[in-house]
Amino acid sequence: MSAAEAAIGLLSVSDRASAGEYEDEGVPGLRAWLAKALATPWRECARLVPDERPAVEAALRELVDDQGCCLVLTTGGTGPAPRDITPEATLAVCDRVLDGFGERMRAISLAHVPTAILSRQVAAVRGRSLVINLPGRPRAIAETLDGVFAAVPYCIDLLGGPFIDTRPEVIEAFRPPAR
Repeated sequence: MSAAEAAIGLLSVSDRASAGEYEDEGVPGLRAWLAKALATPWRECARLVPDERPAVEAALRELVDDQGCCLVLTTGGTGPAPRDITPEATLAVCDRVLDGFGERMRAISLAHVPTAILSRQVAAVRGRSLVINLPGRPRAIAETLDGVFAAVPYCIDLLGGPFIDTRPEVIEAFRPPAR
């Protein structure tokens, strides 16, 4: 199957980075991992917004509905702090939750830090797009994507999105054998 260019949304949620108090690490962390892992041509649609539910919801809607992203990776805003609202914003604009992603992401993080039990990461579907909430630090982003991304291309297949392939030396996309 030939690979068409896939639009992928990279959404960093951070009050301080969006205010210019420090440089965002989320989008660069996502970009670096995808550049290493994806064999398919892809187009980046990056956004940086504060930890405000209307801003996160609007960015998710815009990335999926207007930009046509088949995949949106968010980073930041998944902890228990009062302003950590990324999961709520994600669930508000999505149609279905994919619980297995959240369970797996927390299990991956627990192998590295005991505070992973505080994470509220979710993955959900909006229309034909997959939205995954990831941690905010580049190292945690990479560890998490290393553990869940093998299932992402097939999920996008099932949603009717573009064919996405990976570099097997980085992560091997899993697709069930054809019957």
